[in-house]
Amino acid sequence: MTTTELQRQQQAELHKKLWDMANDLRGQMEAYEFKNYILGLIFYRYLSEKTETRVNKLLEEDKITYEEAWQDEEYRNALIDELIQQIGYVIEPEYLFSNMIKEIEKGDQGKFDIEMLQKAINAVTESTLGAASQEDFQNLFDDMDLSSSKLGRDVKSRSKLIAKIMVNINDIPFHLDDAEIDVLGDAYEYLIGQFAATAGKKAGEFYTPPQVSKILAKLVTVGKKDLKNVYDPTCGSGSLLLRVAKEANVRKFYGQEKTSTTYNLARMNMLLHDISYQNFDIQNADSLEEPRHIDMRFEAVVANPPYSAKWSADEKFLNDERFSAYGKLAPASKADFAFIQHMIHHLDDNGTMAVVLPHGVLFRGGAEGVIRKYLIQEKNYLDAVIGLPANIFFGTTIPTCILVFKKCREADDNILFIDASNDFEKGKNQNRLRDEDVEKIVATYKSRQTIEKYSYAATLDEVRAHDYNLNIPRYVDTFEEEQVIDLQAIQTRLRQIDDEIISIDQELKCYLQELGVEE
Repeated sequence: MTTTELQRQQQAELHKKLWDMANDLRGQMEAYEFKNYILGLIFYRYLSEKTETRVNKLLEEDKITYEEAWQDEEYRNALIDELIQQIGYVIEPEYLFSNMIKEIEKGDQGKFDIEMLQKAINAVTESTLGAASQEDFQNLFDDMDLSSSKLGRDVKSRSKLIAKIMVNINDIPFHLDDAEIDVLGDAYEYLIGQFAATAGKKAGEFYTPPQVSKILAKLVTVGKKDLKNVYDPTCGSGSLLLRVAKEANVRKFYGQEKTSTTYNLARMNMLLHDISYQNFDIQNADSLEEPRHIDMRFEAVVANPPYSAKWSADEKFLNDERFSAYGKLAPASKADFAFIQHMIHHLDDNGTMAVVLPHGVLFRGGAEGVIRKYLIQEKNYLDAVIGLPANIFFGTTIPTCILVFKKCREADDNILFIDASNDFEKGKNQNRLRDEDVEKIVATYKSRQTIEKYSYAATLDEVRAHDYNLNIPRYVDTFEEEQVIDLQAIQTRLRQIDDEIISIDQELKCYLQELGVEE
């Protein structure tokens, strides 16, 4: 069995388990609600197992168990100090996921109930108070409401349902020796993807299809294997930031997310992917209105911001260093260029930025046209425009594009246009970019070659001649001549078909007469 086949088999088995768990909750609550419980419990299991691993290592030479050490005040205090320093939190022996599973397996004789789980979760947060990790763990489990009547009418029924989910989660082999997938990360992304597929437009606020994330990550890491930092001002669940880390070593992750629920997902996702609380800084606020990293510059910037979102466009921003040089603000009804300006401000001189946006940013006039012209003519920051297929994002069928910006371009550098809109695999709900489609885009970006009906390297003079309109068909000619129709041949074929119909009718009439059903 090849690696790819093994990956698919392991993913299929994992996804079936997750789907079965979702079915246990389906009917009692909406998809976006049961996602919170499953992800929350997966996350708690992760925190618990990480605690056990660290404790076992710390106690290896002493040859005593965690339970025994916890009963000794000196041991207990030393363990707490070490755990806070190393992983940022503490889970005491009684509240370990594995211990709660043992209590569940005892049935009516066990002491597990949903209130025990609630105490365990509260204890994790409380253990971080006053520590450097406090902000990163605060309110992480707020979306997992264990007192909700949707789980059951009383403590007993709620406990029974949650216990069933916990047992199923315990059966997921997170640490298989032959695992060819990131089991934990894949479980997380699958559930977010399933949620996004059924939650409509809002899902796009935090979920970027993996293949699109892969393109952005590859674009901002061209020629680099080590990044000082990476930033996403609309980071959603953090999947884009983490994707960059698959292409290069990232020393620190920065992000900002407006929606509190999604902000919690981003912090969980970082910890789930073994990113230390010391190596990420995710903030909960509107990036345009309340920027939290204003004085920082980043080597890589990636984003899939909400398309044509509304923002205040308050005149005060004309004095904001992110926007002041342009002389214009993006319109209040379309914040697309406000996000671009914000990201440009944070881009380091040697960095690369890649952002997904609707096609309107390529040609809309007014203030947007002024900003676009400034970025190209005055600053020469635009490096590439890549058109993607329609219907590849959850919740919207519109075609999108990727804009790539760099501050270190030379005066005679071209702007590469790629039309990848026809390269995809058609899916039931969404179209999908294949690996070969992704590789073709990235390879073309690297080579900056003009490929007939696919890409074109335009000079700045050519873009100027088009009045800074970046509409891709102006640069990449994908026109296909219609096949010449031979009208004479069609007429001949139509006559043949008429003759065939007459012949069949006569033959049918004979059969009917033989059967005595026609005079």
